[in-house]
Order: sequence, then C-alpha cells, then structure tokens
Amino acid sequence: MNRRSADGNDDRERIDAFLALAGLSTRGPKVVPLTGDASDRRYFRVLMRDEPPQVLAVHPGPIDFAALPFVNVARLFSAMPVPVPVILGHSDHLGIIALQDLGDVTLQAHLGASSPAQHAALYRQAVTFIETLQRRGAELASPDYISYGIAFDVEKLTWELQFFTKHFLEAYRGAHITAASREALAVEYASIAGELSSEPRVLCHRDYHSRNLMLHDGSLYIIDFQDARMGPDTYDLVSLLRDSYVDFTEPQVDELIAFFLALRSGRPGVSSSATSQEEFRRRFDLMALQRNLKALGTFGFQTTSRHNTVYIQYIPRTLNSARANLLRYPRFARLRELFAEHLDELR
Repeated sequence: MNRRSADGNDDRERIDAFLALAGLSTRGPKVVPLTGDASDRRYFRVLMRDEPPQVLAVHPGPIDFAALPFVNVARLFSAMPVPVPVILGHSDHLGIIALQDLGDVTLQAHLGASSPAQHAALYRQAVTFIETLQRRGAELASPDYISYGIAFDVEKLTWELQFFTKHFLEAYRGAHITAASREALAVEYASIAGELSSEPRVLCHRDYHSRNLMLHDGSLYIIDFQDARMGPDTYDLVSLLRDSYVDFTEPQVDELIAFFLALRSGRPGVSSSATSQEEFRRRFDLMALQRNLKALGTFGFQTTSRHNTVYIQYIPRTLNSARANLLRYPRFARLRELFAEHLDELR
C-alpha cells in the first residue's frame, strides 16, 4: 500500500485523509487491500464499527469525478434501473471514490457452490439484465451519456482482431507471420468487422461475464461497466455465454439464447420466427468468434507484457470455443487454415 500519487502522498495517507473528510475516522476503520482489476486503480475495503463496509477505488492521482466514464455510466444504468453499486462519496483531489460493498462473491465464484437450479436461475437473471440494458438503453438514449457516442465500429473491431495477432499469435505463441499471411488475415478480419459493425446497435456493457457480476443479498449486481458503448445485440450475450472463465454445455447455451429471444419478442419490430432465431444464432456465433479472439489477445498481452500469468489457465477453453465456430461455418475455412499454421489447437 505504498504507491505514491502525483502529489507525493501514498495510498494509505490518501485513504486516511478521505476517511477523515467523510467523518469516518471515529468509527475505528480497518483498511483491507482487495484484489484489483487490470486497471491502474487499487481497491480497499473499509470495515467500521456500526457502519456497513465500503469499498474505496483509489486512482493513481486526482480525478474529475463528474467527467469519469464510470460515474456517467453508473447514472445511466441506475436510471433503467439495473443493479449497480451505489456511489457513496468521492474526493477529486485525493483521487478516491467510495462505493457500496457488494462482497467478494462473483458469479464465477458462486457457481461451484450452487445447485443446477440456482445456476440456471442466476443466468436467467443475468440474461434479463441484458434485455433491460438493450430495451431501456434505447429509451434513455441521450448525448448526456457517453456510451451513446462510442461504438463497436469497423475500426474498433478490427483493432481487437489485430490485437489478437500481435499479442497472442506473435508475442505469446511466437508466430512468424509472413506478409502474404498477414494480408490474408486482414481480408478475413475485414469481413468479420464489416458484418458485425453493420448490425443494428444496442447499448452494450462491453465486458459482461461471470467476473463482472457480483452476488449480493441474493441478487446479481453489475460492475466494471465504465466502457459501455453501442454494439451488436449479440455482444453481451456472447460475453456471458462464451465466457472464458466458465464451462457451458451446448443445451445450456441454447436454452439461454431461447430465453433471451423470448424476453425481447414483445418489442415492436422484433421477429420471433424460426428463421429469425436461426439468423440470430448465426450472428451470435460470428460475434463469439471475434470476442474469443479478442480475449485471447488480452490473455497474451497480460502474460507477455504485464507478466501476469493468471490468465494462461483460461486459454484452452477460449481456443476450444473459437475452434468450434471456425469448424461450424464454411466461410471460416480460410481463416482456420491461417490460424492452424501457428496454433495446433485450431487444426
């Protein structure tokens, strides 16, 4: 807990100053470091007498609270409403935001202790939140919210695929990609990004998986939503059901896709025909391939650039998911050939 901010104060000094500012120093606060995310923020739990615990998000230096994407998106999600942690206070000059403490149990962590019925119920709840994000997201659209001004466009989707090439194929697996292969990959990536970016856009969480859903007081809460943006209606569902951290059977995936389609079937202009369901599944699988490749790029980057090896264990599951979709559709035959030159798992 000795990181120093731009003004020379370390995290603990800033936390103590924040607790004093918030009038909590007299409650015997005990500060406990928490495992952080991949960002430059650090997190601490504050335990107090006669007060619910809080979580402090400590930034590297001063912040402009009103301009933070997290704050803007939290306001949007709260208006829907979908359950997100309550912001309890902040200090711009100390670079700290106080949040409702949702505990330590992610959906991923809970699954090992849940019955099949509980597992199914939690995932139906998670899918219901996606439908709410899309439906209410359309109703609340406003330039006041930053999420409506950014999208998964061709540039972003292509960048993510190239991120996979650079950080997984080349950096992590040591692939030497010829100029001809690189050009062929660019053609395949352009086809995927072009199709996905042309789909009608809905509001997306952007990283909606089992580690960003917390179980608190018997309900799921959504976290890590600051990158919300517009994108395909399959995006969040793919993040949830083709999760690198959780195994699903195909019947489970089929059931939850059907559940999502049933939820949204009442929306004006949304078809529920067998043909439209088949088309949705095709688009779901295309999105899954792009999303899995991006995830592999992230795992490679974390391993080789950040020296964070925790993600290596999730690579086989993600490769298996990508391979299934590469094999399922003839249009990916050439892409699979290109990958197979460097990845035995995709042969």
